[in-house]
Amino acid sequence: MSKNISLRDANQTFARCIREVEGGEEFVITRNGRPVARLVPMDGRRVLTPEQRAARERLRERMAKGWQLGGERFDRDSLYER
Repeated sequence: MSKNISLRDANQTFARCIREVEGGEEFVITRNGRPVARLVPMDGRRVLTPEQRAARERLRERMAKGWQLGGERFDRDSLYER
C-alpha cells in the first residue's frame, strides 16, 4: 500500500523517503492534496537488510523443524493434509 506524502514533506525528508523506497515502500506525492507523482522501487522488489535476511533464514529453519503442540507434531505440510 502506498503512503501519501506532501511535496513539501517529500522535499524535506527526501533521503528518508529513498531509504524507505529501497526497503520496498511506495509513496504517492501530493500537491495541494492532489496526487502528482509516485516514488517506487526500480525493480519492484524489496531489498532486505542483513538483519532481515538473517531473521528470514532463522524463520525458514524453524518452519522446517515444525512446532510441538499438544503432543502432536505440527508443521506446514501437515496443515494441508487435513
